[in-house]
Amino acid sequence: MVDDFHIETLPVSPGVYLMKGERGEILYVGKAKNIRKRVRSYFGKGGESRYHIQFLVTKVKSIDCIVTDTEKEALILENTLIKQHHPRYNLDLRDDKTYFSLRIDLNEAFPQISIIRKVIQDGARYFGPYSSASAAREVLKQLYRLFPLRHYPLATCRQRKRPCLFYQLRQCSAPCHGLISRDDYQALAEGAALFLEGKNHDLLKIYRQRMNSAAAEERYEEAGRFRDLIHAIEVTVEKQKMVTRSNEDTDVVGYFRHGAYSSIALLFIRGGRLNGNRNFTFAWEMDDNECLSSFLTDYYQRDVVIPGEVLLPMPNDDLSALTELVTERRRRKTKFVYPRRGTKVELVKLAIKNAESALQKELDRVASAETVLAELQDRLHLRNVPHRIECYDISTIQGTFAVGSRVSFFNGKADKSGYRRYRIRTVHGSDDFAMMREVLSRRFSRDMTENNTPDLILIDGGIGQLNAVTAALDELGIKGIDTVSLAKSRVEREMTGEEIQRSNERVFLPGRKNPVVLRQNSRPLLLLAQIRDEAHRFAITYHKQLRQKETLHSLLDNIAGVGSKRRRELLKRFGSLAGLRKARREELMAASFLPANVVENIWQALHPDENSGSPEREAAADTITERPSAKARPEAS
Repeated sequence: MVDDFHIETLPVSPGVYLMKGERGEILYVGKAKNIRKRVRSYFGKGGESRYHIQFLVTKVKSIDCIVTDTEKEALILENTLIKQHHPRYNLDLRDDKTYFSLRIDLNEAFPQISIIRKVIQDGARYFGPYSSASAAREVLKQLYRLFPLRHYPLATCRQRKRPCLFYQLRQCSAPCHGLISRDDYQALAEGAALFLEGKNHDLLKIYRQRMNSAAAEERYEEAGRFRDLIHAIEVTVEKQKMVTRSNEDTDVVGYFRHGAYSSIALLFIRGGRLNGNRNFTFAWEMDDNECLSSFLTDYYQRDVVIPGEVLLPMPNDDLSALTELVTERRRRKTKFVYPRRGTKVELVKLAIKNAESALQKELDRVASAETVLAELQDRLHLRNVPHRIECYDISTIQGTFAVGSRVSFFNGKADKSGYRRYRIRTVHGSDDFAMMREVLSRRFSRDMTENNTPDLILIDGGIGQLNAVTAALDELGIKGIDTVSLAKSRVEREMTGEEIQRSNERVFLPGRKNPVVLRQNSRPLLLLAQIRDEAHRFAITYHKQLRQKETLHSLLDNIAGVGSKRRRELLKRFGSLAGLRKARREELMAASFLPANVVENIWQALHPDENSGSPEREAAADTITERPSAKARPEAS
């Protein structure tokens, strides 16, 4: 443990402190206005009642510090060091859920609304976030009915002889064929932006003025369009529930903690209406203020829509630094507010209820998972409760494009940070056992840390696959890890029988000839099957990617005018050979890196049936093969 003399030598200025263990590993990264005062609070005479901090303090052997000029710099540095080192006792926000937003750039001549994943500072306007792509698409679908903006790139649409079907459905105004002026289209785009911002009162006022103006000038058809649009907007707005009278975008933060677990809920209010929510749960026993501050710093440094106001559930010492940091990133003022009364307090209470509900749901899941894992330990005679389970699988076709996969589950839940994929390097031919031995050798020779050592290794297969794995672990000197294999059910049919039956799925254990048969559809067996199927999915997805990539390369190598650079551009633009084959001729012509003669060569090569009748074309098509190129080289995992 660190002594008092060492603590008294720490600076009293703002900065970041790094608590290190016996081997110099970073256990915890913190920030403070006064480094000495903050560190002293951990090692005070009264001690710390929270077990998490008590355990941390006993492991700390040294403390390093980095002094900064301001609290804002300390906040940024802390966040950077946490992402770099992933200390065991820090809040590490690993949110694998993708955020979706709507984007429109009003600086374009004919703006298009698109669904994007990343919010960048490019001058466009962003709206959201939405919890899923389907939710964003539903909003976009509603928008097209009110504001007929273009759906596709102009260059693509202008290749057509007439407007697309969306024009016939009155969900596109066909700017590609000059059926709407630039000014009228800009008015539609600005109206869509106002609608997404929730400024419906302003929008309706503008459209009523335009309707009256058109009617006064006897442009009755145009006035009728504005009348219908006003009615559609009013009907849509009636279905949306108002939660605040302010049109300002607001994020409401709720925080709840129970024992070693904490939960944070975010409510997204856009244009005065509740737009969606997100929940985050994690193991955390440190200071609540530190937890909230670390979360907000990490979250608003991501590619998310930053609102003008953030409501907090408790006062925070880092409000001024947070405000400065987030405002600088947004390029407009963002206020962090701890409300004391009124509607905003009620919103915070609602967010806290959401956080409590999410945490209770997570605790129920953990308790349920503990029961299943304990049953697995008992039925399979495991040495330890299998909190962390790793599963391995091999995917290949006659030894070509051989790959291995590793998936990791922690407490019955997929841990994507433990997923790995391997390109088989040393094994030639169809030897699955040797391939599995290579994968395990690479995993356990380079990737063994205190936090990710598995309690159980699961293999897809029977007793042969299991014996290969246990032999490989023995060669590597890996002890204390249980191994089992899960064999798929087999079709059983008697010679004279008419009915086809399937056998039960079986679990094989080392040193035991007969398998363990778990009750079918029981939760332990379903968990093992889920992990095995996930490993199979992960392996075969990688295998297909390599095969499609090589097939595309091999095919395009034989087309005149397509070199390595254009091949990369085609793969980037169309994704795969299937995507390239589905592309229309107009889409190929729209690619600026392809001359007209090369487009024709590609089209003839990919669609030989359409070119029948020409001996030259048939001969060219016969020379194209989709077999893997002999020049393919193994790739690193």
